[in-house]
Amino acid sequence: MKKQILDGCTAAAHVAFALSDVATVYPITPIAAMGDTAQKWGLQGRRNLMGQPLEVKEMESELGAAGAVHGAAAAGALATTFTASQGLMLMIPNMYKIAGELLPVVFHVGCRSLATHALSIFGDHQDVMACRATGFSMLASSSVQETMDLALVAHLSAIEGSLPVLHFFDGWRTSSEMDTIDVIDYESMRPLVNWEKVNLFRRHSMNPEHPDLRGSAQNPDVYFQNREAANRFYDAFPAIVQQAMDKVSALTGRSYHLVDYHGAADADRVIIVMGSAADVVSETADYLNSENGYRTGGVKVRLYRPFPARELCEALPPSVRYIAVLDRTKEPGACHEPLCEDVITALHDCGKFRDTRIIGGRYGLSSKEFNPSMVKAIFDEMTREEPRNPFTIGITDDVTRLSIPVTETVETNVAPGTYQTILYAIGNDGTVGGTKQVAQIIGNTPGLYAQAYFSYSAKKSGGYTISQLRIGRKPVTSAYAIDGADYVGCHKASYVRRFDMLDKIKPGGIFVLNSPWTPDRMPEKLPADMRKAITEKKLRFYNIDADRIAAVCGLSPRINMVMETVFLYLSGLIPFDEGVAALKERLSETYRHEGGDVVSRNIKGGDVVSRNIKAVDMTIAALKEINVSEISGWSDPEAPARPEPAFADSALETFIRTIHTPCIKGRGDLIPVSAFSPDGKMPMGTTACEHRRIATRVPVWNADKCVECAECSLVCPHAAIRPFLLSAEEAAKAPEGFALKDATGAQQLKGYRFHIQNFPEDCLGCSSCSIICPGHALTMTPLEDVVDREVPLAMWAMANVTLKDRLLPAETVNGSQLRQPCLQFSGACAGCGETPYVKLLTQLFGQRMLIANATGCSSIWGANYPSNAYCTDPQGKGPAWGNSLFEDNGEYGYGMLVALEHRRKRVAMQVRELIDSPDTLPYLKQPLEAWYSAMDDPELSAATGGQLRAMLEPVRDLSPAYAALLEEADLFGRKTVWAIGGDGWAYDIGFAGLDHVLASGEPVKVLVMDTECYSNTGGQTSKATPRSAVAKYNPDGKRVAKKELGRMMMTYGNVYVASVALGANYQQTIDALAEAERYPGPAIVIAYCPCLNHGIRPGLGHSIVEQRRAVEAGYWPLYRYNPQAAAEGRPALTIDSVIPGADNSGANGSSPLTESPRYPDPEPVSTVEQFAMNEDRYADLSMIDPTEAGILRPQLQADCNRNREALEHLAKKP
Repeated sequence: MKKQILDGCTAAAHVAFALSDVATVYPITPIAAMGDTAQKWGLQGRRNLMGQPLEVKEMESELGAAGAVHGAAAAGALATTFTASQGLMLMIPNMYKIAGELLPVVFHVGCRSLATHALSIFGDHQDVMACRATGFSMLASSSVQETMDLALVAHLSAIEGSLPVLHFFDGWRTSSEMDTIDVIDYESMRPLVNWEKVNLFRRHSMNPEHPDLRGSAQNPDVYFQNREAANRFYDAFPAIVQQAMDKVSALTGRSYHLVDYHGAADADRVIIVMGSAADVVSETADYLNSENGYRTGGVKVRLYRPFPARELCEALPPSVRYIAVLDRTKEPGACHEPLCEDVITALHDCGKFRDTRIIGGRYGLSSKEFNPSMVKAIFDEMTREEPRNPFTIGITDDVTRLSIPVTETVETNVAPGTYQTILYAIGNDGTVGGTKQVAQIIGNTPGLYAQAYFSYSAKKSGGYTISQLRIGRKPVTSAYAIDGADYVGCHKASYVRRFDMLDKIKPGGIFVLNSPWTPDRMPEKLPADMRKAITEKKLRFYNIDADRIAAVCGLSPRINMVMETVFLYLSGLIPFDEGVAALKERLSETYRHEGGDVVSRNIKGGDVVSRNIKAVDMTIAALKEINVSEISGWSDPEAPARPEPAFADSALETFIRTIHTPCIKGRGDLIPVSAFSPDGKMPMGTTACEHRRIATRVPVWNADKCVECAECSLVCPHAAIRPFLLSAEEAAKAPEGFALKDATGAQQLKGYRFHIQNFPEDCLGCSSCSIICPGHALTMTPLEDVVDREVPLAMWAMANVTLKDRLLPAETVNGSQLRQPCLQFSGACAGCGETPYVKLLTQLFGQRMLIANATGCSSIWGANYPSNAYCTDPQGKGPAWGNSLFEDNGEYGYGMLVALEHRRKRVAMQVRELIDSPDTLPYLKQPLEAWYSAMDDPELSAATGGQLRAMLEPVRDLSPAYAALLEEADLFGRKTVWAIGGDGWAYDIGFAGLDHVLASGEPVKVLVMDTECYSNTGGQTSKATPRSAVAKYNPDGKRVAKKELGRMMMTYGNVYVASVALGANYQQTIDALAEAERYPGPAIVIAYCPCLNHGIRPGLGHSIVEQRRAVEAGYWPLYRYNPQAAAEGRPALTIDSVIPGADNSGANGSSPLTESPRYPDPEPVSTVEQFAMNEDRYADLSMIDPTEAGILRPQLQADCNRNREALEHLAKKP
């Protein structure tokens, strides 16, 4: 067996590939890479034990994946799938069927939280515990090594015992942890398989050569008996699993049992647990037994279904008096959590531990940390006279008082010589990939073992990442966060004031800061607590301007090569020359373009490898050790913090103080239960308090060059640059440096002064605004040069300049941008193609809009708790936002609409009754009539409703009818419901629901943000992915055409359909959204959204330009299909985009591209090929397989031509 460093997902995929014929999959975090990895292995020539590559097929949903697995197994294939969380929930109906038919299927699950009061992408056992009644056997792994070994056990057992197996391992903690493990080679697996059972299974599969029938409908006379007929399979299965474990143990030398005990032979206290926590319990028990005189132990349950009751009783030491059972799940209303209930039942039935006290508790939900200190607290709790039962650990429950306090820090003496590192970084700077690379270089070194673990915010690129790396002379098994680091790296300078990153560093440790600051500026830039820690802990403090080196080498924003080199140099874990040589050796493989590889994107021209090597070679000379004793003012106290603006909303102020600020500073674990709203709600606009300061360069406005188009504001993904109109009185009070110019254009602007303001602490530095500025009035400038000047100006503008949002029509570029953006400072990537559309939507309709948001990128960048990017206008009105699931967003929005329509009918009935009633006060009749006649008009219903409400309030108590109507007064204004989401939702998993909702005839509105891939899970293929694009699950180019969703919806004849690309035609996008909103029926707007996964060569900041290129090339058509036009005798379809290379005079129902953006023209394109070669997702295929690219690219052009011809044909119809 070969030693290799792998993560849990790869370990499981390695075995699944060997022992499966077919894998049908659907991407979901945190196991999305498993199917893609397996597919790439097949393309690279790997073969399974049957002599073929694993057939990996991506489905439209997990429901489809489970159905396909069922069908594949029924037809005689050894079938598998990889999933988690809500995906596993969609599979449950098929799981019952698969188990009922005794099929040897294996599911590999990186178990993850379920969406309840909120979604969470992080790990616990809620998903797998929801499957315990399906009939699947359930097998738990606790480490990366176990994941490989027990994956093999799962497949062997399924084949031998004719039962499906759900093999699960902790999401993130095991799925994404990298460990140095022994990899079992395929030939060693071969003799372990019972090939006769495989042949028997295949002989019994569905085949017309020897047909049978399965899945019949049974009646009461036989169903019960037939269900019981499978009992013997379950009775025999634990022994079969143990036999498989024995085979694997004999092969590997690692001992496995259904239940394993670790600890003192005479233990009086034992913790029973599954998953990665079991290793934490074992490590802590060893420490307490050897150092503190305890008699403790831990029981690791590996086989959960069928539950090994006899083996559990045999594993426990007879001396045990106290047992705590830990569950990583929550089942509201149950007497105990699932594992605890099974343990209590098992021990009661065996009769051996009648006098043993058993308590149960919850831990680790959503990857909540579980460490040795908590284990000791549980051991201590057991012996209390009245221990908490049930209990929680790792939180402070000051409501139901279930939490065990952790009062003592336990350090279990991680194996001597283990080097521990923590790196704080920002998403997309390359640190996570770089840490993995260092782990591989060092972990694959003879005599060294590595463990790497990564935690993330759920924000897109630009969120924080924390990488933890342990290197030791023995295998590293500590499955918890580092508490005593030898090396801490701060890879983002602004984080020095966000995280208490030096509280976990050892005295004498190394602290490396990436910043542009010279030593004399350190007292000003570093908080006093950090300077004090550097001094008192006698840290070796180094600084390097890695961003500058990356910029010089053309690698921005990726600094990983620089920081990896620094780590290899300072840590001394391996000879530096050897480490650098290994680093350079890996570059050609790591940075080759393959399927739109993220790390090599956005680099225009030049050799990526040589640029990285240049960065490595520049590093050591730029690294400076800081001698703090020589710095003047090093021990000075902290300068007073900048005062934050006052909160008008006390509830928001409380949320910011008690939840938001602690979470942003990495202290969310300390927030007590009482601080939270039980239903998971949060107030609006919390991102305005974050001030992340993650841009390195921000735009600075030159008033003299500005043409006052406000296009910079329109295209800004984060609402971080905005126009302001100042009255003469406001302008007179403007602070120094607040540049102003006369407002020009419309007559109604006369007398106003114009200003463009950037919000530098909230800007991500994408450059979209400066790239498209027609007057070149915006210059990207280093943040450090302008932040102290611009922040006070931005604060003054927000506090002192009123909105002038009624001076210009809202349905224009300038008019819309003078309105409050109700989406601001989101967690989207710099240059994101999605957010400008949603921001614009909120500027047009935000005060009366309900948003049903499909799970995906848009739900994460908009509502990653506690960051709510949706905000309100000065009157407190704004979008009401909700998320249900990925697959049901259309129906979720439809339900909102039906409810509102129904409730407003009741309001109309109440108003009509008051109008007709002789008892109604006479002066109320006119406002009641006015509202009743205007109730279907959004603007008038709000205006007349406001007047009616004002007149009813004083007389509320005069009549129950008045009071009842006022209870519904928030429905006076007509609302609009928009279901928004990405192409993964609209084209794939949610298509059936979307289709049904649009076919209903009800006026639900839909915005599809089409990134042409699954952006949120890493760029997998969707049915929106065009032919020849390289994406995950199509690493050699997609072979079929893009699904034409717009044309499909036109077939109903009563659905408004539009296709837009903001960067190609600003006004057409605004018109489409406005027309869709006004249309009295269902409407769908499909928006082109460039994405980081596209690999736009100049960078995602050019996404607006790329949209124009897409339209000019004929790749993305612009059109509006309005059934009302057809009813008036005009063509229903208007084509708004040009025909590449043709006479675009507007004939045949087309309208020429008008009012296009005025930014400087990019290099003109006239063919899809020209457009495509500017993006890695297309250009990569020419590098990977030029022959195939030569076949597929003309087909892509033909697809685009065919779509255009079909649209032109429709445009001719009246």
